[in-house]
Amino acid sequence: MATRHDAAAPPVKEGGAAPGRPPADKVEEAARKKRAKLSRRWQRDMRWSPYAFVSPFFLLFLAFGLFPLLYTGWASLHQVELTAPTDMSWVGMRNYTRIFDDDFFWNAAKNTLTIGIISTVPQLLMAMGLAHILNYKLHGSTFYRVVMLAPYATSIAAASLVFVLLFGRDYGMINWALNAVGIDNIDWQNDKWPSQIAVSTIIVWRWTGYNALIYLAAMQAIPHDLYESAALDGASRWRQFLHVTLPSLRPTILFTVVVSTIGASQVFGEPLLFDANKGASGGSQHQFQTLGLYLYEQGWVNQHLGRASAIAWTMFLILIVIGIVNYVISRRLRASS
Repeated sequence: MATRHDAAAPPVKEGGAAPGRPPADKVEEAARKKRAKLSRRWQRDMRWSPYAFVSPFFLLFLAFGLFPLLYTGWASLHQVELTAPTDMSWVGMRNYTRIFDDDFFWNAAKNTLTIGIISTVPQLLMAMGLAHILNYKLHGSTFYRVVMLAPYATSIAAASLVFVLLFGRDYGMINWALNAVGIDNIDWQNDKWPSQIAVSTIIVWRWTGYNALIYLAAMQAIPHDLYESAALDGASRWRQFLHVTLPSLRPTILFTVVVSTIGASQVFGEPLLFDANKGASGGSQHQFQTLGLYLYEQGWVNQHLGRASAIAWTMFLILIVIGIVNYVISRRLRASS
């Protein structure tokens, strides 16, 4: 009979665990530590990832926004020329007092104000009317909305050059149309008010559609129940517009007025390209020179970087005042409503 040689089973350690395996409590402890580590990593990711995503904007803002602003403020307190931008001599507030005594500065300020009024008021009125028309159901409404944005997307240089041809004194289409109704030729580039009207026309053409779409978006957010209630009370379309649409658009109207005012104070490309001499003087007699052109003339034509920096900071302070006025008016509107 064959003899059986069965191998003896290995001794089982106390606790019943198989040899070579860690105890169950150690496995659970390791899993718990791993979950805690992943949880901490997830928490750090959720906390710091948003800052990492927006950091490129702040880095670019620091490099191209905040640093030039502060450096311009520092340069405005010095006498510095474009030919030697690192050679600065301290003059304190002399650049500011000097520009306030400059007749050309006040002329540019008045031109900026008049061009701003001539361009902003018709622009917003036309934008409101166009938005009111587009608010109704029209065939091809998407096409009309795209057409509204076409002037805004057009190059300002190309648009200004086209308007220069339209407002030509001898062969311009505007004067041709005026001659057809018995009005003599107007020198749009050399007379004060015609030149400012012509520059304002370029601004109106470029920004009316943009503001119309803003008004249209605000109109579409007005509840239709208000119009239905007004119609049941016998209100006509005109009264619905006056008593329902306009009160609901007050915050939007205030926003567009402020933005248009800020844009008007920084008008530069339109008057620069409209000048027949293609200079920064704003016409032969500075008749449509704006603050933006005056700044450019002082800094890059006359090469006085210190004075140009003072003009830039003066414009910045004007914009701050506009912002404060906007804040006060908006608070009063919210309180009254």
